[in-house]
Amino acid sequence: MIQFSKSILLLFLLALAFSACDPTTNERPLGVYDTGILIMNEGSFGANDGEVIHLDPNLGTLTPSVFENANSRPFAGLLEDLVLEENRLYLVANTGKVEVVQPGDFNSIGVVEKDLDQPRSVVTARGKLFISDYGPYDANYNTPSSYVAVVQGLDGGVVKKKIPVSSKPEDLYAFGSYVFVAGSEGNKVEVLDANSELTFKTLDMPGQPVQFFELNGDLWVFCHDDQKVYFVSISKSGLSQQETSTFPIAQATGRIAKGDADTFYVLTSSGWPDYQDGISVVSVGSGTLIPDWKKGTGFYGIGYDPDRQEVYLANAKGFQGNGEVIIYQKSGAEVNKLTVGRGPSGFLFR
Repeated sequence: MIQFSKSILLLFLLALAFSACDPTTNERPLGVYDTGILIMNEGSFGANDGEVIHLDPNLGTLTPSVFENANSRPFAGLLEDLVLEENRLYLVANTGKVEVVQPGDFNSIGVVEKDLDQPRSVVTARGKLFISDYGPYDANYNTPSSYVAVVQGLDGGVVKKKIPVSSKPEDLYAFGSYVFVAGSEGNKVEVLDANSELTFKTLDMPGQPVQFFELNGDLWVFCHDDQKVYFVSISKSGLSQQETSTFPIAQATGRIAKGDADTFYVLTSSGWPDYQDGISVVSVGSGTLIPDWKKGTGFYGIGYDPDRQEVYLANAKGFQGNGEVIIYQKSGAEVNKLTVGRGPSGFLFR
């Protein structure tokens, strides 16, 4: 048996204490916003008053205007996406900028605010930012000059290159040296080489691809058309389409939330003039479908809290004042109802 003298043991304990307090270590204390739920409020067109609200689900308390409170200035944009990557939180405004903040306290790190038109989302790869952007509208309100903007470094800066892609790129996904782009209007997934910053491969999709997700370690993309939705798996190694699960869900909006296992909540809307909205629930593995899990009007975003197994439904209330978030159990029973900001559209569960 190895024995230590009292002096050696004391020195060992002191060393442990100092190492635990060493400010040079990578660990950092949790910030206020490192836990809880971030509610993305798009804001209203023209006012550009998008913002983030923080919900503490344990206490039921809401903290409004998180970005403005942290930085003493308004966000000043229409908030399109919240992306957490490499210890940074990216706030994407489709009015032409990407704000970079510290996730724990929302203090600004940097910004990309030049040479962007209508950014939609962002991903990091090979020490760079890749930003999907619709590009400018032409005279007929089409977007023939869509692109993925490349920024060197992860803390904002200038756009160094624009990679042309098919019209209206949405979600992005990075794997190794590849960046996958959901080209919604072109019905394509384009694969970019993050090193050369060129298009490497293009995959045709059965509908409009809008959102990537991981399922059992594989890459999938959610697609839709007027009458159906498609869940398409893509081989990360072969960069090819593998299998497709199809469901007869009409008028899908492109907004979904991944629930437990292979369950997904799909938002639908009839659009103008009646605006009959709904939520359908599907299981990709078994093929089961619940077409009318919820019905109503004003549905604008959806999310799923995996820790509490609760569904979060955002209602924009026609952008007439503040919106609302309704929380449901998986059974469909209502848990709570919250008044939030203008145009609530998404959630980030921490």
